[in-house]
Amino acid sequence: MNGALTLEDAQARILALAPLLPIERVDVPSALGRYLAEPLLARRTQPASHVSAMDGYAVREADIKGPWRIVGESAAGHPWDGPLGDGEAVRISTGAIIPAPAGAVIVEEDTARDGGVLTLIGTGPAPAARHIRRAGMDFCCDDKLLPAGIHIGPAQIALALAAGHRHLAVRRPPRIAILDSGDELAANPEACLPHQIPASNGAMIAAMVASIPVEVRRIGPLPDKMDVLVGALDSASDVDVIVTTGGASVGDHDLIRPALKQWGATFDFWRVAIKPGKPLLVARKGKQLVIGLPGNPVSSMVTAYLFLLPLLRAMLGASQPLPRALSQMLSGPVPATGGRREFVRAAFSEDGLAPLKLQDSGALSAMAATDALIDRPPNSPALPEGSSIQAYLLQNGGLA
Repeated sequence: MNGALTLEDAQARILALAPLLPIERVDVPSALGRYLAEPLLARRTQPASHVSAMDGYAVREADIKGPWRIVGESAAGHPWDGPLGDGEAVRISTGAIIPAPAGAVIVEEDTARDGGVLTLIGTGPAPAARHIRRAGMDFCCDDKLLPAGIHIGPAQIALALAAGHRHLAVRRPPRIAILDSGDELAANPEACLPHQIPASNGAMIAAMVASIPVEVRRIGPLPDKMDVLVGALDSASDVDVIVTTGGASVGDHDLIRPALKQWGATFDFWRVAIKPGKPLLVARKGKQLVIGLPGNPVSSMVTAYLFLLPLLRAMLGASQPLPRALSQMLSGPVPATGGRREFVRAAFSEDGLAPLKLQDSGALSAMAATDALIDRPPNSPALPEGSSIQAYLLQNGGLA
């Protein structure tokens, strides 16, 4: 446990610990932000009939050049069910059912109407069925539309409803407790004494996990007292994940590790070879998981992004719980790195991604200006402006 793990090894070990939470069925709109627990199969065909993709006139393919006599109208939700003979046309709106045996839609702009007589003044559709959406064009009944584990966003909500579903199978939200500790923390930022700092990590972590359906309990800030910390851990015995911030290092006043040991937790690993965020702690007690984040606010946020959010996604059944890095262009140079993998805070400019000057792990002003984390492998050479790099975008929990 004393050796620092690589990022990939630490993420793999955390995800291997993630228990799949029980499945529940919720109405489709309430599934927003969760992950499908079962594949989504279509319960109907979309569209169920041939429909028009344009406003115009439905005619038989055999007399596509006209002229035609207008005999009726087919509107969305109000189909025309009369016969359609040679030389006849039916006025049709977008989304309306094509009357049989029509095989073409002449768009409005290609026609001239004189009373009940319609003539072609444009070129007409080529091919004839160009403006017709065939039955089953989108999907057919029993088609597999989405796999289990996919993130449910607005498009997936619409697709599930269109496929005939009122409810979706998802996993219940994780229950987490966020524990702030440190003698230096002031609960009231407006009454912060010179030897104190406002307690901000817990609120920051709670805001981060709000991008994922979770039930959050805040505990603290707590003083650096063993009995208080053990009591706080006991009070969170009903949650799935306990998150601590600070106190996980090796100083005389860093009591999280000994408190966890006294509480009865077993340690999986401690320390990851990344910067910022080396003192990351992962422990277990029964079915509960504990993630101890560093106390420095930037380190806490970066490690929550790289480890806590993926853990919660995995518990919800995400097929791809880890954030994905994207290629970006540097609009400013980055220095060489040391022996740890570094995540450089950067902001977008007109020319690309520019590293921020202030990279201290306690600098919240720089973190608040950060759009992305540039991923720099250990012992990387300096890179000039214009170089291509990999970066994690911080929008949408890093799923971009």
